Amino acid sequence: MPFKPVTTLSITIMFVFAFFIIFFSGFFEFPSVSPSIQPISDPIVSETKTTANLTDPFVDLVVAFKKWDSQVGCAQFKEKHIGQNQNKSNGSSSLQVSGDAGSGCEDLKMNHVSILVKGWTWIPDNLDNLYSCSCGMSCIWTKSSVLADKPDALLFETTTPPLLRRIGEPLRVYMDLEAGRKRSGFEDIFISYHAEDDVQSTYAGGLFHNGRNYYISPKKNKDTLVYWSSSRCLPLRNGLAKKLLRLLPYHSFGKCLNNVGGLNMALSFYPECANDASVNPKWWDHLHCAMSHYKFVLAIENTMTESYVTEKLFYALDSGAVPIYFGAPNVMDFVPPHSIIDGTKFSSLEELASYIKALANDPVGYAEYHAWRRCGVMDNYGKTRAMSLDTIPCRLCEAVSRKGGKNAKN
Repeated sequence: MPFKPVTTLSITIMFVFAFFIIFFSGFFEFPSVSPSIQPISDPIVSETKTTANLTDPFVDLVVAFKKWDSQVGCAQFKEKHIGQNQNKSNGSSSLQVSGDAGSGCEDLKMNHVSILVKGWTWIPDNLDNLYSCSCGMSCIWTKSSVLADKPDALLFETTTPPLLRRIGEPLRVYMDLEAGRKRSGFEDIFISYHAEDDVQSTYAGGLFHNGRNYYISPKKNKDTLVYWSSSRCLPLRNGLAKKLLRLLPYHSFGKCLNNVGGLNMALSFYPECANDASVNPKWWDHLHCAMSHYKFVLAIENTMTESYVTEKLFYALDSGAVPIYFGAPNVMDFVPPHSIIDGTKFSSLEELASYIKALANDPVGYAEYHAWRRCGVMDNYGKTRAMSLDTIPCRLCEAVSRKGGKNAKN
């Protein structure tokens, strides 16, 4: 059988030839080759991630900024976010406007107002000052009865105002910035965090964190992604934090879920956060500096209440980290566009954790969360700062002036 080898070879060649024709004709379909774990899209806004970015567990924040500049840039960011805001109604009902109630300088009945802060209060002492306010009005805010011996208004924060007030006596002002925000029932002016009350005070601004170390680290921790610090281990907040943090590498420097060996271990991790070597620092003295070494800061409010957006969130923004936030449902009215991760917008904590892990390896996507400050796109955040405790003296003095101070009728 001299021709058998030739016949076998011929048949083999024919099968191979036929296979190639079928393969390239698209008769067989094969699954595409792709990573098994895909990045989860932020449910709030679309991201600018690329597959290449997801393989880069970056450490240097400035390098991430440069990559974002080359791939996205401020022009595109402004077009996207400023364009969106122009389609919205003017302003936000969550925030008052300075000089609200349609009143201008013509509504002021006094050109000088003095406020005397009564009783023990957490309000910072360095708020005491003589202020030059709008419309040429001057304002004294003080805890000293010597500097304000004939005050136009008395401010009560931890104690209840007098039950009665007669014409010729100072107006009664009551402040409650806690989540419950309850009027005393005896005040003439009520201050709270909510826009519907007489005078609003947000938790943004500088007076909530005076005297702290403001060193901002340009390097981010590559392996430990999340910073958390809480010393009030409230059951609901602590439970939520525990469920999320078991899915992510984290450092906790407070009493709750502490995993670093003590309350003041931040200085052992980051010696540059010490303000003064001769002073024994409190944990809050190095809060911002310690936060700045992490890509993310977990911020959970005590109560998830409308407009109750506290310093927990603003500390994280000021430190150059990206907040993972659980709290006020209208939080986006108070913060810059694309600056926070709202944890409530994810279907599960597992989905949120996957998104955070992907973002931590994406320098361009991560840098997008910092674009607001680099490109000057503040949106409502400018109003949030304008309504903060920093500006409360002039705004309260204006409210007292409009009522006529001690001459105001009950």
